[in-house]
Amino acid sequence: MGRVEGKVAIVTGGSLGIGRATCLLLAKEGARVAVTDILDKEGREVVDEIKNAGGVAEFWHLDTTKEEEVKRVFADVAKEFGKIDVLVNNAGIAGVNKPTHEIAEEEWDKVMNVNVKGVFFCTKHAIPYMKKAGGGSIINLSSIYGLVSAPDIPPYHASKGAVRLMSKTDALLYAKNNIRVNSVHPGYIWTPLVEDLGRRSPQGVEAFRKQLDALHPIGHVGEPNDIAYGILYLASDESKFVTGSELVIDGGYTAR
Repeated sequence: MGRVEGKVAIVTGGSLGIGRATCLLLAKEGARVAVTDILDKEGREVVDEIKNAGGVAEFWHLDTTKEEEVKRVFADVAKEFGKIDVLVNNAGIAGVNKPTHEIAEEEWDKVMNVNVKGVFFCTKHAIPYMKKAGGGSIINLSSIYGLVSAPDIPPYHASKGAVRLMSKTDALLYAKNNIRVNSVHPGYIWTPLVEDLGRRSPQGVEAFRKQLDALHPIGHVGEPNDIAYGILYLASDESKFVTGSELVIDGGYTAR
């Protein structure tokens, strides 16, 4: 307990899946958590769960593709909680599953706007608060597909590769300000996003999950908490010498 005691953390896409698990765990470990998402009902339910467990959290509606909204929400969080120490750039979408030559411009842009531009906007507007606080930790959710690829969802893979390199660049730029920036690379985690991919697959959800299980040498897909604990480590002072790195949590997927 208390691994991030006294810290203020913003989590984007905090209503479901990895984001939800991260919000709950950071609050359990002592952080005051700003749960942000476009899913208002689910986000407020996360806040209620945190408060019922004795933690501190508030919800803000946030579309990370809108810079003015990001700027306003981050200012509100800093006003409410006094500072910003941790930013978890978790909001993301999978996008269309088509070969590259069939993807429309708007389909490509939709993924890039959320997965890349959203990370940029949130990082941009968190940095001044972290400088003022004397340091901070930015944790960007990339993917195994920020390290390797596969013959599907090209915009998603491109976006997660971009997040990986953005993390390294910002780690170098802001190390002098005691701001650490790292990327997390999950394997397949059974979240609503992945379950939705299963529903859209021809074989159905159960067969889809078994297929994903088989991709991981450890024998199964991961759970949201598997990633949340990695994020907790990067948010805490336990990782004070870790920046510009990739935390791979993938059941052995990329070891092959």
